[in-house]
Amino acid sequence: MNTIGGIDTSKIQAMVQQLKAVAAQTQATAAPAVAGEESAAPVDFGAVLKASLDKVNDTQQAADALSDRFMKGDDSVNLSEVMIAGQKANIALQATIQVRTKLVAAYNDIMNMQV
Repeated sequence: MNTIGGIDTSKIQAMVQQLKAVAAQTQATAAPAVAGEESAAPVDFGAVLKASLDKVNDTQQAADALSDRFMKGDDSVNLSEVMIAGQKANIALQATIQVRTKLVAAYNDIMNMQV
């Protein structure tokens, strides 16, 4: 186990690899849409939005549960895990807020269009 200042660097490296894998997967799925290819199945915007919000909620609940376990003295949970889970939840929430802001702006632009 590699540690720097009491922080397990192997878990950080695993998280970085996980983020890179998700980024690569996102680019692979977005590439056909950018190239102008039509998707085989229609995408329900409401379902995608709900799934995304559910995932953010699950991330926040997992971070809260991990934090509670740490505060109750669970020896299987260390501080770095709690902090990383909290940051993941925070980043997910901030991304959700930015998407909401963009959606509201787009809605306002559409409503202000002259027909």
